[in-house]
Amino acid sequence: MKTNIGQMAALGLLMVTTAALAQSKPVAGEVAEGSLKGKTLTFVSYGGIYQDGQIAALKEFVDKSGVTLLSDGPTEISKLQAQVESGNVTWDVVDTGDFPPYVYCGKLFQKLDFSKIDTSNIPEGQISECSVPAMNYGVVLMYNTEKYKDNPPKSWKDFFDIEKFPGSRALEGSGDLSGGMIEQALLAAGGSVENMTVADIDKAIEKVRSLGPDTIFWKTGADSQQLAESGEADMIAMWTGRAMTAVKNGAKYTPAWQDWLVVMDQMTIPMGVKDPDAAHALINAYVGKSAQEILAKTTSYTPIHKDAKPEVDEITAAFMTNTPDKLKLGYQQNIKFWVENFEVANEKWNALMAGN
Repeated sequence: MKTNIGQMAALGLLMVTTAALAQSKPVAGEVAEGSLKGKTLTFVSYGGIYQDGQIAALKEFVDKSGVTLLSDGPTEISKLQAQVESGNVTWDVVDTGDFPPYVYCGKLFQKLDFSKIDTSNIPEGQISECSVPAMNYGVVLMYNTEKYKDNPPKSWKDFFDIEKFPGSRALEGSGDLSGGMIEQALLAAGGSVENMTVADIDKAIEKVRSLGPDTIFWKTGADSQQLAESGEADMIAMWTGRAMTAVKNGAKYTPAWQDWLVVMDQMTIPMGVKDPDAAHALINAYVGKSAQEILAKTTSYTPIHKDAKPEVDEITAAFMTNTPDKLKLGYQQNIKFWVENFEVANEKWNALMAGN
């Protein structure tokens, strides 16, 4: 069989094109040497040990790409909305809570180009049109071991039982809606989370109010950590990373893992960023194995790269949420319900935070 010159040329072009496509396919954690030299990106998150760990996880990306990385925060949807509406977006990659990327996809957050992000190692079901997970973690009930001694609380039902377990409580009051916590309050009030309605939100919030006027609503992770280290609150709903750090610092608290709330922060790109390609490159680097291991080492948050094997100390390992025993005890909130009812639920929750 004879092959003419035209066929050979076409075959060669196909081979070159195929090779180019193969080379251009992103690999999580990798970035081309000097590819972002002279460019600046602003990364936004929630501060403290968490954001410090994220910046540490991105160091290799910064060093290799040549980008200048600025850090800002905390994440506030109202600030982002003002930037998008004014057409002056200064945040390039934003770490958010669970719901915003679902609620504001295509409005405040752009749909991601997954030809630029390698998501092959991310757990199934954790990717949305406008986000990939930043990490996995939990909200866990931490209780004062010296207060409760031989009769400790075992679940959120006990957290909301002030007669059987008297003492002060602390809940997140940062302004971010916690659907999982509302569901736990509803269950403690004798309600059902199946086929929830808006009326159930009111019932749950009343249960939170029933904890009494001494309830502390902490604004930042640092606040919750301080509450544990000072012993000011007897039971505290805490992010696992802050809980771990408090215990390392000597706080006499321990977790009740039953129905810990499964949570993941989200990595997003705002609408109107000046350099979407550079923002995608940062996220692709962040979801890499090495970056996720560094993040886990420095924060105790659970890595989302399936092959990540961070070397951590005993206390840090105790607060990782991806072990089989922890996964069995985890509680998954009804994201579909909360996205559909986000505005009304957020209004009611913020009214509670404002004391109304």
